[in-house]
Amino acid sequence: MAASETGSAALPGRLPAGGSSVSVLVATAIVVADMVGVGVFTSLGFQVKDIPSGFSILLLWAVGGVVALCGVFAYSELGAMFPRSSGEYNFLTRAYHPAFGFVAGWVSATIGFAAPVALAAMAFGEYGKSVLPDAPPLALAVGVVWLVSLVQLGGVKHSSTFQLIATILKVVLIIAFLVAGFAIGTPQPVTFTPSVSDFAHIASAPFAIGLVFVMYSFSGWNAATYIIGEMRNPEQNLPRAMLAGTLIVLVLYVALNAVFLHTAPSAELAGQLDVARISGTHIFGEFGGRIVGAMICIGLISSISAMMWIGPRVMMTMGEDIPSLRIFARKSTQGAPAWAILFQLAIASLMLFTRSFEAVLDFIQFSLLFCSFFTVLGVIKLRITRPDLPRPYRAWGYPVTPVVFLLVTGFMMYYLLTERPVQSALGVLIMISGLVIYAVFRKRAGRGAASPNRE
Repeated sequence: MAASETGSAALPGRLPAGGSSVSVLVATAIVVADMVGVGVFTSLGFQVKDIPSGFSILLLWAVGGVVALCGVFAYSELGAMFPRSSGEYNFLTRAYHPAFGFVAGWVSATIGFAAPVALAAMAFGEYGKSVLPDAPPLALAVGVVWLVSLVQLGGVKHSSTFQLIATILKVVLIIAFLVAGFAIGTPQPVTFTPSVSDFAHIASAPFAIGLVFVMYSFSGWNAATYIIGEMRNPEQNLPRAMLAGTLIVLVLYVALNAVFLHTAPSAELAGQLDVARISGTHIFGEFGGRIVGAMICIGLISSISAMMWIGPRVMMTMGEDIPSLRIFARKSTQGAPAWAILFQLAIASLMLFTRSFEAVLDFIQFSLLFCSFFTVLGVIKLRITRPDLPRPYRAWGYPVTPVVFLLVTGFMMYYLLTERPVQSALGVLIMISGLVIYAVFRKRAGRGAASPNRE
């Protein structure tokens, strides 16, 4: 498979003209839904423990959003240049080599999306206990994944409607929570204005380490790149969707953390995982925990839907390029990559039943960061090596914005290598296994081409 093969005139990975396609509003909803999971509702307790400053904590989340925006600008340039679904698989193939693209696709298509789907589903099951106390969390988790998968199998039109409604409902509920927090919550003695002591907090190791976990909460800003081929006017709408989605989430994240700090004592939040429930209890009383649980559950449905939509598109696009995976490129009469969706559903279900998704998430983080790092680096590489390529969108703030993203992502990889060397090594092994499988598939393809009797 040569690099040029992924950009054929027929544009695999693109819907035929006149077919169902995704609007910029739905693409924005996918970005928001994929980003807003449980991270923002659970991170603050560990940050306030080491950073006892309201301003510094809000700045931490603002910095995370700015770094995510730096990634958005770079990915938007690549997406407008190479408007094909599958994200890093497409970008790394075009910027470097098909083998590199396959490694990224292999990680994403097998466990890169299935593990977060399983985690979000299990969180849905746990938070669902606040609404349905007698329901087994595993049954709720499996049920929501299967329900969302059925919607995805219905095709792009049904997926778009479901995604838009679920995401709007999620954002409305979060805004309602924010309004209630500031309107009826009892103010705590916390200030969000900067002071001299904040400089020491910002320059500290806890701030840098906190940024690592904030960036995990912002992951998903690139979600729309996995469905570029289903978007209307992707050269224009992809940058708009990712920029709008990331800005919306940035505002929501800063506001949510401000409400948590405004309504609950810092000493009560420190070291706690369920900061949203603690805050909800202070706002709404003992019933607040159930309200927050219901809010998070509804929000998780849209997150699972987004990942069950975009994840299978990686395997679908790989199936268009690689004969051995061709079955995953097949689409139903409604235009859904049915086999790819069922494949991701099977892996996510297996992870749920075996509770293996938590371990998998630990060791794929390095691989995902590695692929994102080299994708953004690919923008710089192509600016130097292929200045002649058409660029319908050029990364804003180049070269500063991609360099900022590379520095922060590089720090995150260094942190994982030093703090979680075993998990990072396992992530590297997964990427190596992808290279081995790529070599096997390429060898098979070569034999098929050499034999006139083979189809």
